[in-house]
Amino acid sequence: MSFTLPPYHAPDFTQPHLLSAPDALFSPAPRDGVAPPGYHATSIFPEYFKVKGRWLLASDSRMDCVAVLREGEIAVVEFRNLRSGDLVALGRREDGSEGIYLHPHGFSAPDQREEAFAFRQGRSRETAYSKDYDSIYQLLRHERDHGHILWVMGPACAFDADSRAAFAALIRSGYVHGLLAGNALATHDLEAGYLHTALGQDIYTQESRPNGHYHHLDTLNAVRAAGSTAAFLASGAVKDGILYECVKHQIPYVLVGSIRDDGPLPEVYPDVYAGQNAMRAEVRKATTVICMASALHTIATGNMTPSYRVVDGAVRPLYFYSVDVSEFAVNKLRDRGSLAVRTIVTNVQDFIVNISRGVAAQ
Repeated sequence: MSFTLPPYHAPDFTQPHLLSAPDALFSPAPRDGVAPPGYHATSIFPEYFKVKGRWLLASDSRMDCVAVLREGEIAVVEFRNLRSGDLVALGRREDGSEGIYLHPHGFSAPDQREEAFAFRQGRSRETAYSKDYDSIYQLLRHERDHGHILWVMGPACAFDADSRAAFAALIRSGYVHGLLAGNALATHDLEAGYLHTALGQDIYTQESRPNGHYHHLDTLNAVRAAGSTAAFLASGAVKDGILYECVKHQIPYVLVGSIRDDGPLPEVYPDVYAGQNAMRAEVRKATTVICMASALHTIATGNMTPSYRVVDGAVRPLYFYSVDVSEFAVNKLRDRGSLAVRTIVTNVQDFIVNISRGVAAQ
């Protein structure tokens, strides 16, 4: 079965209440990093701002930011990136009455209706995910050639020999266009290739090795001695795995540090805001995002990811998946405002293996 992107149904701006709506108001930021009183905060959904009688879509959005009018276009800017004098949109109403219109149902069929009462509408460990897997296989095959697939990974993805090999196969097959993670994912993936362990346990048998608790530290030390991950890999110390394939196939990866990091690896961003900027640069390219077993990085990525993307002038959905064995972890993401996320409650190692096998079975 082939995959087709759903059409976007733009707002009907000929409706009387939108046709007669006033232009949006803008006020200059009083100083760097400070929005004027009454600023409008953005969401994950398409938002339009009426400027000189025309409704302008914020084409590159993220939640909890402000809309700034720049050279006749709407830019969505983090508070910390505001500059004194930036023209910031004002208004807390999103129905058009203040020149701001939020459009949350642009990808829904006009006659789509949900039953008022139905069982098992939530997403839990009891949910049947067969259709989800089939949909992801079709989506990834489409996005490999027509989109940009961004993965967000926790360290558990590198703890198992099969899942590590499966994700490496996804990279080789063109299903990975970018990777976001922390120090742990990269360190344990390199440890697996270097010493065949993750946190000192054999990645296949799960047996703890003598002095295994030194293994990730020995790996970090060896990479730091080499000067970079790329130099460490070029030495031949590691010949497989996630980072190996990323470097070999020139897949960009962003590693953002945390306060608990060991080492860390030379490429890890120690400054959280520099790391956020690097993550957002990758998110801005993404048309599909799949997050696995990293609550911190998943929520961070979710907060940067709108429900849509404008590609070659056309509005299309941005697909966002969160995969975790914990219902709490996937539900917390929705609680933080990422309402468009599709959640899957399962072991991420099994998930990666199933995805790799599924997209290969064409």
